[in-house]
Amino acid sequence: MDMSDAVIVNSSRLKSIVWNDFDRVKKGDTFVAICRHCKKKLSGSSTSGTSHLRNHLIRCQRRSNHGVAQYFSAKDKKKEGSLALVTIDQEQKNDEVLSIVNLRYEQEQIKSEHVAIGSNSLDQRRSQFDLARMIILHNYPLAMVEHVGFKIFVRNLQPLFELVTRNKVEADCMEIYAKEKQKVYEIFDKLPGKISVSADVWTASEDDAAYLSLAAHYIDENWQLKKKNLNFVTIDPSYAEDMHSEVIMNCLMDWDIDRKLFSMIFDSFTSDNIVERIRDRLSQNRFLHCNGQLFDVRCAVDLLNRMAHDALETLCEITQKIRESIRYVKSSEATQATFNELADEVQVETKKCLCIDNPLKWNSTYLMLEAASEYRKVFSCLRDRDPVNRKFLLSDPEWDRLITVTSFLKLFVEVTNVFTRSKYPTANIFFPEICDIHLQLIEWCKNPDEYISSLALKMRKKFEEYWYKCSSGLAVAAMLDPRFKMKLLEYYYPQLYGDSATELIDDVFECIKSLYNEHSMVSPLASSIDQGLDWQASGIPGSGKDSRDRLMGFDKFLHETSQAEGSSSDLDKYLEEPLFPRNVDFNVLNWWKVHTPRYPILSMMARNILGIPISKVAAESRFDTGGRMLNHNWSSLPPTTIQALMCSRDWIRSELES
Repeated sequence: MDMSDAVIVNSSRLKSIVWNDFDRVKKGDTFVAICRHCKKKLSGSSTSGTSHLRNHLIRCQRRSNHGVAQYFSAKDKKKEGSLALVTIDQEQKNDEVLSIVNLRYEQEQIKSEHVAIGSNSLDQRRSQFDLARMIILHNYPLAMVEHVGFKIFVRNLQPLFELVTRNKVEADCMEIYAKEKQKVYEIFDKLPGKISVSADVWTASEDDAAYLSLAAHYIDENWQLKKKNLNFVTIDPSYAEDMHSEVIMNCLMDWDIDRKLFSMIFDSFTSDNIVERIRDRLSQNRFLHCNGQLFDVRCAVDLLNRMAHDALETLCEITQKIRESIRYVKSSEATQATFNELADEVQVETKKCLCIDNPLKWNSTYLMLEAASEYRKVFSCLRDRDPVNRKFLLSDPEWDRLITVTSFLKLFVEVTNVFTRSKYPTANIFFPEICDIHLQLIEWCKNPDEYISSLALKMRKKFEEYWYKCSSGLAVAAMLDPRFKMKLLEYYYPQLYGDSATELIDDVFECIKSLYNEHSMVSPLASSIDQGLDWQASGIPGSGKDSRDRLMGFDKFLHETSQAEGSSSDLDKYLEEPLFPRNVDFNVLNWWKVHTPRYPILSMMARNILGIPISKVAAESRFDTGGRMLNHNWSSLPPTTIQALMCSRDWIRSELES
């Protein structure tokens, strides 16, 4: 067909995306669609539809060779102006009118979920799930799929992708949650050991809503410490304590892990009544080891945060003066210059910068106070030179108190960093650090300054409440570190308890033996011995219930005497052998993985004890003065959706990390 006198028709009314690849021209009364890639001519009549044009694009070799990525390159966009979705009308440049065209999506575009484009392909369903996973993983709002900018981006990137609504992406998220939850069920079902569960309370920024977050902590078959979020449920703070304990029990039973539970970790301020109700329910069915003695664990980092809060509260007036002093120094270049000159005169060695703290992070306040205390001589000189501003410059007794309390905070910061250095710290690392704090508190209480000693007594009271609940678990975990065994208790307890140390060490060892005996009763090794005796009896020709085999009694005698005279238990062998050398690269879980064949029963006990999350605070929030807060993008969603998103995010992240 001769197209010399054909006229290109304005395609502004053509909404199908296929017209991004065709020019519609008019030759007389006939409309023709010309492929921009291979120049093939097809019917362009409005009565012909666009199916034949889409079919041609799938088969077009010229288009296939270019590929989708090159097809939408900047060069082609410049060459083919009609491909651009955002265009500027040249006649309206002065008005700077930006027109967005072709935003209406043609719902009939894709008839099947898998569409081939040359050498590329689009899996619609998989792409929808990828989009949902992206939203889950990065806390994006569900409504982003309906944002104009997002639609333009996706349309340019892959025009064959069928855009989804907010409701559809929410349904996809729920489907992902159901599938991922089933995977977690299967993991728990195959676990070789017990599970410890942490409980945390979150709030929403927009309202007073509160959420209970439960997470499972365990050591898997490869001796890797793992964490899985279980629930994220709405709670009413006004509920009675029995209601809160009932919510937790329902969650545990829903996951069918109540019989696998070893311990639970709570905040320091969680009511003992809530813990007791849960422990009593579990003890009725004899699910807990040592009658639940190790069940109630309190968060160590939370304890440090509360003691740091006490210290900063005591320093409240001094801290405010320090802030005002820093503001005064930085109020003008002249004042800053004077301060620097004085620093040179008194030969201050520190290079730390004076800056105002962030009250939401208590370590930020500590760093401000520490830096200010190193400029004590400079501030004192400034106080003498500038009587006008003496009101907010510290006196010598105030400086002495500041330096003392700052040393308390320094210890808390250092220990907190040790506890959160690893994403999943094992329980064995906590005992020596907690004992050091215990010793320091004893010394601080002896300070002759009542200002300091009263603060130390206040912190010590909180510490002793924690120590009463958690010292046994911490000691057992330390014993299971082959670098320490019982020696760490023998080192610290005499310093803490003096003449009473021996009796208290014996109490801990009785707990260890009781725990070991309970694990030996459920050990596969114990049952295999009984099965071996049965096999021996059944394996003798003619033996059975009525057997007259006179050596069956001998078999029983042999088994009993070998147990009485036989080799030491796992626990005895472990404690008798020399300590493993201390070094920085030691991994206690790798050690137990290697030594499981040598200590089959004790390794079961180690798996359960070392998996206890002595701290449940994430590294990024370890110094926060407030609680965990739900992202505002999700806080207005239905509770079931919030739980699905929060749990799925944790599970997907864990999968990506592994």
